[in-house]
Amino acid sequence: MDPAIRLLCDLVAINSVNPTLIPGAPGEREIAAAIAHAMRTAGLDVTIEEAAEGRPNVVGVLDARTPGPSLMFCGHTDTVGVAGMKDPFTPIERDGRLFGRGAQDMKGGVAAMIDAARVLAARGGPSSGRLIVAAVVDEEHLSIGADTLVTSWRADAGVVTEPTDLAIAVGHKGFAWIDVDVFGKAAHGSRPREGVDAIVRLGRVLTRLEALDRDLQQRPPHPRLGTGSLHASLVAGGQELSSYPERASLTLERRTLPSEPESIGLAEVQAIIESLAADDATFRAAARSRFSRPAYEVPANHQLPGQVADALRRVGATPAIVGASFWTDAAVLGHAGTPSVLFGPGGAGLHSVEEYVNVADVLTCRDVLVELAAAFGRSPTATI
Repeated sequence: MDPAIRLLCDLVAINSVNPTLIPGAPGEREIAAAIAHAMRTAGLDVTIEEAAEGRPNVVGVLDARTPGPSLMFCGHTDTVGVAGMKDPFTPIERDGRLFGRGAQDMKGGVAAMIDAARVLAARGGPSSGRLIVAAVVDEEHLSIGADTLVTSWRADAGVVTEPTDLAIAVGHKGFAWIDVDVFGKAAHGSRPREGVDAIVRLGRVLTRLEALDRDLQQRPPHPRLGTGSLHASLVAGGQELSSYPERASLTLERRTLPSEPESIGLAEVQAIIESLAADDATFRAAARSRFSRPAYEVPANHQLPGQVADALRRVGATPAIVGASFWTDAAVLGHAGTPSVLFGPGGAGLHSVEEYVNVADVLTCRDVLVELAAAFGRSPTATI
């Protein structure tokens, strides 16, 4: 078995479900220990840094003897939960696919980047500069691992090995979670003149949000990321059947583009509330940001996408440049000063009951990362 696939099997066999998503889950401590061992065995200088108690990042470094640019490979070690899965931590290879929780999201990419460092170390390391290999926690929730990483580690460029079907993703959308409270007045259900129905009034907000979403999706699209969008995620309200509800609550998600400020979603919702209050002086509501992350796009003139494309060509593959609709740690790296792209193996079943990664893609990803690291710092030989 190829060393990258052997490592992937070892990683899939470790339960690293994010404990913030699933209370009582073990988190990333065990997988961090396995990754640290694999990195040390490969010849990397390893540092372990806790992003939170029991949740360690692992960073391995290969330094060349001569100065030069630094390159970072980065991937997350946590997974979502396993409800409905039969054997989530038993890696099974079938028809060129390796099944198991996290196989594609994103232990396949993590195995590829670590094994790329092993191959590079066996060849004597980078010709110049530094290779940094970072395995971080908590990307499936708040990315505290990436936030911790960038306080200590920077590179001239980075590759986040999220699953992209071996395409080069040069940007992705951001998101904002926004809470909205609409206020009514409690009263007995038989006394309409005394009560104000907060749930019905929340309907006014939802109608405006639906119109805003239609408008967003009709705007000129970003060439690789499409348009912004929003959806209502959670709704709650009321006390009991025979009472006018005094409060109704909504949590919505707004997906954002690189051209939009991180605060755009909250500003849009506040504008809707102000408009509704102007139409009806008795309308009362409030909005607040729960959490947000900005969109990201690698600078248009950066050489990294061309260098990854060249590496793909050298292993006999045809490069494709795309954008990603989902958010990733590449935004944390990029906004902190490490311009980054996404590049990783393909598969299917992210967050579902049957998840797999294409074995051949893991090996191709590994080989491309080796080629990239070996040639990093040179100008791309072809345009993209």
